[in-house]
Amino acid sequence: MLTVEQALEQILSRVHVLPAERVALLESLDRVLAEPIVSTREIPPWPNSSMDGYAVRSADTHLGGPLRLVVIGRVPAGSMPEQPVGPGQAARIFTGAPMPDGADAVIPQEDVEIDGTGIVVSHAVDAGAFVRPRGEDVRPGDSVLSPGQVIGPAEVGLLATLGWPQVGVRRRPRVAILSTGNELADLGHEPGPGQIPNTNTYSLMTQTREAGGEPINLGVAADRLDDIEDRLRAIEHADVLVSSAGVSVGDLDLVRAALEKLGAELHLWRVSMRPGKPITFGSLHGRPLFGLPGNPVSAMVTFELFVRPALRKMLGHAVLDRPRIMARAAQPIPNPGQRRGYLRVTLAPEGDQYAARLTGEQGSAILRSMVLADGFAVVPGDTVIEKGEGVEVIVLKPLTPLHI
Repeated sequence: MLTVEQALEQILSRVHVLPAERVALLESLDRVLAEPIVSTREIPPWPNSSMDGYAVRSADTHLGGPLRLVVIGRVPAGSMPEQPVGPGQAARIFTGAPMPDGADAVIPQEDVEIDGTGIVVSHAVDAGAFVRPRGEDVRPGDSVLSPGQVIGPAEVGLLATLGWPQVGVRRRPRVAILSTGNELADLGHEPGPGQIPNTNTYSLMTQTREAGGEPINLGVAADRLDDIEDRLRAIEHADVLVSSAGVSVGDLDLVRAALEKLGAELHLWRVSMRPGKPITFGSLHGRPLFGLPGNPVSAMVTFELFVRPALRKMLGHAVLDRPRIMARAAQPIPNPGQRRGYLRVTLAPEGDQYAARLTGEQGSAILRSMVLADGFAVVPGDTVIEKGEGVEVIVLKPLTPLHI
């Protein structure tokens, strides 16, 4: 059996970044940038006021004593100054308005007294006070965004500022999801005798969406070679295939046989991990395919460790993996057996560290262990992490900040 690292290396070596597409700026949120963004503009294009107040010459305010300045005009935002500010003068100015020539500072309106056609200034201000310099944010030629960055609201705002109505992003991978098993009753149907609800289709589809892909539901295939083959042919309309169940060595585990009959090349099919040992990875018509275990937790864990990084590589992400931290075991965390364990734990702040506790029973069909989990504790085989010892945890959810 391969280690998790060996299996992931094989998978990522056979997965390639998808082509780029151009989308409207508002459609680019949460997409992965596929092109460098270089500014052709200077932002702001001129010095401007950061406050409502009065544009003045700072040297005038350093002459001492209360100073009366004559107000020579108004500069609203959206207009240009009509005349420069000379000695003993000021201009009424509003936030975002360009600074008049001659003025190098702004006095907020609440810091002056109105005196007829002028103002009285009672304290000195330095040059640059409440003035945003020209090019303070961006200058022409600045590289402001790089390929691989995820576009968030701030990036959208910056792109709008720079005049990009459209932007190049990586195409989302289309992921065909197939569940197999006579025992599965799909959503909307009450399970009959000997049946269980179809869980994996929906958890895997939402994991796909969370990773940035577009899931395609292939439904549930019966444990018949012809039915599985027919549904697997839908990979022609997808970039990736993810199936669950039917990849072990039982008489009704037919997914591998169906894939081989369709001409798929299988690269690996067992990984030394718990849960999730039986996993198939191969390629069909140049498209990657994953055969995941059937137990719900095993399917979700193997998706996290193998499918999610592959999808993120296809999307052009700079970072493929979940963050990892060292936590302190708040209780013994045992992993019996030779395979490395990926055990579901909660994480809670305790001083300068997070405390990791098992979510409860760790059976591969206990889906509530995934609901409760903040992360996977990575535990070597035949090992017990004793209370107080450090344990590596793959973080799945945002954590409560530490109180240090």
